[in-house]
Amino acid sequence: MKITKDQELKNKMVDTVNPEEKPGEKDFSSGKETAHSFLSRDFFYSFILKAHTVFGRTLSKLFPVNSRRRHFLGKIYRRFFGNPDVVRNLSLYQLWISNNEPTLHELAEQKQGVDCWPRQPRISIVTPVYKTPLKILREMIESVVAQTYPYWELCIANGSPDVPDIQAILSEYEEKDSRIKVISLDENLGIAGNTNAAIAIASGEFIGFLDHDDLLAPFALYSVAKTITENPECDLVYSDEDKITENSEMRYAPFFKPAFSPDYLRTNNYICHFLVVRKTSGDQIGWIREGFEGAQDFDLVLRSIEHARFVAHIPQILYHWRAVPESTANKLEAKEYASESGIKAVREHLQRLGLAAEVVPGSVPAMYRPIYSIDRSNLVSIIIPSQDHADDLRKLISSILDQSTYSNYEILIIENHSVEEETFAYYKTLETYPNIRVLTYTEPFNFSKINNFAVEFASGNVFLFMNNDMEVITPDWLERMLEYAVRPETGIVGAKLYYPNDTIQHAGIIVGYGGIAGHAFHGFRRDVSGYYLMLQTARNVSAVTGACLMIRKNTFEAIHGFDENYRLAFGDVDICLKSLQAGYLNIWTPFAELYHFESKTRGYEDSPEKIRRFHSEIRKFKERWWHFLLQGDDYYNPNLRLEGTSYEIDPAVHSLFTRISKGTLCET
Repeated sequence: MKITKDQELKNKMVDTVNPEEKPGEKDFSSGKETAHSFLSRDFFYSFILKAHTVFGRTLSKLFPVNSRRRHFLGKIYRRFFGNPDVVRNLSLYQLWISNNEPTLHELAEQKQGVDCWPRQPRISIVTPVYKTPLKILREMIESVVAQTYPYWELCIANGSPDVPDIQAILSEYEEKDSRIKVISLDENLGIAGNTNAAIAIASGEFIGFLDHDDLLAPFALYSVAKTITENPECDLVYSDEDKITENSEMRYAPFFKPAFSPDYLRTNNYICHFLVVRKTSGDQIGWIREGFEGAQDFDLVLRSIEHARFVAHIPQILYHWRAVPESTANKLEAKEYASESGIKAVREHLQRLGLAAEVVPGSVPAMYRPIYSIDRSNLVSIIIPSQDHADDLRKLISSILDQSTYSNYEILIIENHSVEEETFAYYKTLETYPNIRVLTYTEPFNFSKINNFAVEFASGNVFLFMNNDMEVITPDWLERMLEYAVRPETGIVGAKLYYPNDTIQHAGIIVGYGGIAGHAFHGFRRDVSGYYLMLQTARNVSAVTGACLMIRKNTFEAIHGFDENYRLAFGDVDICLKSLQAGYLNIWTPFAELYHFESKTRGYEDSPEKIRRFHSEIRKFKERWWHFLLQGDDYYNPNLRLEGTSYEIDPAVHSLFTRISKGTLCET
């Protein structure tokens, strides 16, 4: 039976309970209560969520995120109750689990519906075992046995032959379930050797990787198999993940990941768990390699994506990473050697792609920073529309001239209806600089038109569009943007911009945020690391602000420049989406830093005329990019909020993907 949209909406309103369940019972495999008590679960959580939302909004108004007042409040709270952010995030996540993960009834439906799929790919789960605590070993195996998708096999390589209790448990499960295959090694071959030994006995079309002390969600293989079935060219699948305490009693720290982001991946193995690779693809590259201890899975991922036809991301928590003392799930420093292996993996990956780069350690262990080589013959045309506010323009030009370590640039100032004598007097002083020109644009201000006009006079092979109310901070800002912009696969590059009070003005744009588009991490303190260190690493984004936007000339021409229907707002987002549509990658880098004195020149959208124009441009944007808004920003997980604080869990998301994944592939 095919589930219609109306039925999906109806299913959202109904919570079916298995009549055989007893009040007070819990389903520990899914990590959620299954019984109804005095109040129905939906009503109870709905009430808590509403109260939590009202309280959160009030708190945000009185104590804005990253403000001094909020910081002071946090100190008081931590003194008496612990970290308020940890408590809040844990609370949000428990609500999210209740609202978004399959109920027992839905898990039962998954089991019943699989047989009518057009195909059922077999997935081999490979697990190297080495001196695993017995209770944890059983829990790992049981999490596979509990899968709602039945077409799997569990291939275990036992690297601890001197522990008879482990072999006894493995033999017990092997006898009970023919899908469980065990190979007993004569000795421990290390993580690479043990894993490859498990792969050697696998017969599945796909290989999934499960560590000996971790757990799979009961619907993990169902979601993976469904994704594979719907995407026949998929060669690599990964999912979101969380952590689970050593005693298995609490899930926490979810990582809701972006869609495939090659530049973010080169800074850290964000793909990590749950990883599934097509067997023929893995056979081709030789699976796990020796010499990458602690980062062997990262090396495998990097080599796999180089050959993958399609990489699929499942925005569901399918993997629970156990936080034991010696695990990197608990502490990054637990395996210091992993960072050295990770640097080696990234360096070799870039060499195979023909990208010249130095790879250095990132801000924390297991984070990396590729610094790409650039050809200094690239001429950068810096284009700056300007209307009066000579002091602001002088500050920007002086910072470019005095700070920049990259010298091969020209500056085009586009004069547009200035009236102040001071402005023209400043223009006069710039005539002595051979690489600075002042052009005059006589039409009414139009962000898109004025920039399109300017490029006709630009000599550079790279364009950098800037507002006139900026100030350069990092001397190598041009190099740090150029290192990405000159790559053939790159479309547009953006920088990290701060307000004068050292809070973040721009760190990439999330399309759909606030209804149309909004700045990620807006208002956060300059020194924070961001969601999974995203403020400290270059990463792929859908859009960046036009206040500081770099693009190659040939790319600008290929996508036909700025759309002149956008006079002021959304022209930058529009050209970024055109870049994505043409198959390019857009990148934001934290290593090019500038101050942005936003809106000092053009003012705010506060007059009736400006408000009408603003709403008109919103309509144009929605009409053109409705499909992108409907699909959602690939680089912003659908389980995160689209209003309020960015990168915060949306506990009531009921994401389209999550709901559809509970449906069926069967047709009547």
